[in-house]
This record gives sequence, C-alpha cells and structure tokens, in this order.
Amino acid sequence: MMRAAGVAALAVALGACPGDDGPSDTEEEVALAPVEAVEQVRVYPHDPQAFTQGLVWHQGQLYESTGRYGASTLRRVELETGRVLQKVDLGRQYFAEGLALLGGSIYQLTWREGVAFVYDTAGLRQTGQRAYTGEGWGLATDGTSLIVSDGSHTLSFVDPATFAMQRTINVLDGGQPVFDLNELEYVRGEIWANVWHKPDVVRIDPRTGIVKGRINLSAIIPPEVQGNMEAVPNGIAYDEATGRLFVTGKLWPRLFEVRVPSLNLGGQPAGG
Repeated sequence: MMRAAGVAALAVALGACPGDDGPSDTEEEVALAPVEAVEQVRVYPHDPQAFTQGLVWHQGQLYESTGRYGASTLRRVELETGRVLQKVDLGRQYFAEGLALLGGSIYQLTWREGVAFVYDTAGLRQTGQRAYTGEGWGLATDGTSLIVSDGSHTLSFVDPATFAMQRTINVLDGGQPVFDLNELEYVRGEIWANVWHKPDVVRIDPRTGIVKGRINLSAIIPPEVQGNMEAVPNGIAYDEATGRLFVTGKLWPRLFEVRVPSLNLGGQPAGG
C-alpha cells in the first residue's frame, strides 16, 4: 500500500466564552485510547510472497487478497498448512486491496483502478463489478453495509449493491485524526483497522469513529521481516462462531492466531 495522494486535513476550531477563566469543554484534553497486549495462541505457515491486503475467515478456511501490479490475487487458503487451494489472478493493470464477504458474495477492492470485483464463494467465479471513486485500501462489513478505508482518517459505509455512499465517520484518537487506516475487520460490533507502517490495530466505534483501544502487534512481527518497510502488519480475520482471531502481514512467512486477554477475545493456547 502507498499513501493516498490527497488526504484531507482535519481543522478543529477552539473557542473560549467571554469572562470564562477556565478551559471550555472543547479545549479539554481528550485521553488517548489504551494500548492492549496481544498474546500468541498458535502459529501457521503463510506464503512469504503474499503481499496481504485483505483477510477473511469463512466456513473453516481463509480467503486472502494479495496486492501489487502483476501479482494481485484472490486466494482460498488452508489454515493449517498455508496451502493455496484456489487462486484467481487479477489482470496486470490491477492492484488488489481489501476483502469482505457479505450475503454469499466476496468483494475485493482495487487500489487506484476504481473497481471492486464481486465473486461467489464456492468457485471464486467473478459475478460482477462495482465502480467507485478515490482509492481503495481496506474493506469490511457490519452485515448490512460495506465499510471502506482509503488511507485517510475517514471510513465510508457504502451500499454493497451499488457502492453508493451511505455515511462516513472520521476516526479520532485523543481528539486527533488517525491516518493511514488500512485493512479492516468487523469484530464484536467494532471496526478494527491496521494502521499502515505501525504495529497497531485500532478498535473503532462504528457510530462515532472514536478509537476505543489500540492492540500492539510488535511482539509477533516475524524477525525475518523487521528490516523490510513494506512487510507491515496487514490482515485481520475473525471467526465469529468460535471467537478465534487471526493476524498476519505483507510478506510474512507466518500467520498467527492471537488473543487479547483484556478483552477476553481469542482462543486459548493448546493445552491451556
């Protein structure tokens, strides 16, 4: 992922009431969201050539979108082995991005090409396309709308049938915008987002855009990629049926099942 060409700046106007010697409500500092620890549960193989842009769990298997021009794919992957069971190669003119599954269809964004591809889940057969303006980065769903990131601090809720805009939220932590929102996942009523070039996943209130917490992935970044600026954390998949949580990154040789103890979220280690 590259930075979006144009990112809107957020201007905040602060005012004081005449005769008021104390700070107004708008001038009071807003606390930053707490940072939460992540624990490794299990480790699985992952294709180290996969430039991961989207990750979805569905009926016991992973679906993955990989990017870069000339190498973009949609994949169905076996968790335990990392083996690619099925793959669709995109045209060389497309840079694949975020991935979401809604209503039996898989939606896959492209970076600057202004098109989202729609596939069936059984055979990964393309069944349609959706046009949109601006850049496509991450994609998730709340079960009704698709939620799109574009590298800015704004998330857009769109109609899956038409990609018409329904509403937007600005993502703020401590009153400040959080830019470079990348891969998205909907987890227990929250939007989770990787922050590009940071080891953080931010937990976002889908109504207000306020960041409720940050989950730091530094402890599980594979040492083989720590010197590679492109091999950033990017890929969150949640198994709603079991509560398992999976994360990986671009060019990572491993995929991790993790838990967040403070949220009582994620599976237990084997034998635990």
